[in-house]
Amino acid sequence: MYQALLEEVLIDAPTLQHRIAELGAQISRDYDDTSELLLICILKGGVVFLTDLMRNITIPHEIDFLAVSSYGAGARTSMGDVRIVMDLSRNVQGKHLLIVEDIIDSGHTLKFVMEMLAARKPASVRLCTLLDKPSRRTIDIPVDYVGFRIPDKFVFGYGLDLDEKYRNLPFVGVVKKDVYLK
Repeated sequence: MYQALLEEVLIDAPTLQHRIAELGAQISRDYDDTSELLLICILKGGVVFLTDLMRNITIPHEIDFLAVSSYGAGARTSMGDVRIVMDLSRNVQGKHLLIVEDIIDSGHTLKFVMEMLAARKPASVRLCTLLDKPSRRTIDIPVDYVGFRIPDKFVFGYGLDLDEKYRNLPFVGVVKKDVYLK
């Protein structure tokens, strides 16, 4: 069914898994001296990435979830109005936070999230994203771990939705322009 929507496979499943293993190894090395690592998954898109990433992190860690909204109904691009839909379930003071995100576009949402979390007095706040679109960035935010830098194309699969569907695809695909423009 998705084939009619797919322009091209941008990142295939083996390439995704290889890069995620590299990220997991790097994060494990970088946080090896802490017992307070908390991965914070930005819902919904980050779930698939988080699941594979945490299996590749070899040090003890915890996970939590945060849902934010920065999109209007049916919108394809961020409107800049960010709100918390579901907050974390725990106190993060003194913990090393690693935000796990599916894609960074403009940077508005992540700037809001990082500032909100920093106000809660963690030991550190860092950012890990599967996909980065630097050409769309309008706010400068530090991205500590990047899976892939991608061109400005509308993508779906591997956690990223197309009208709330197709998150289950094992690859990242580009949506056909005629579908995107509808």
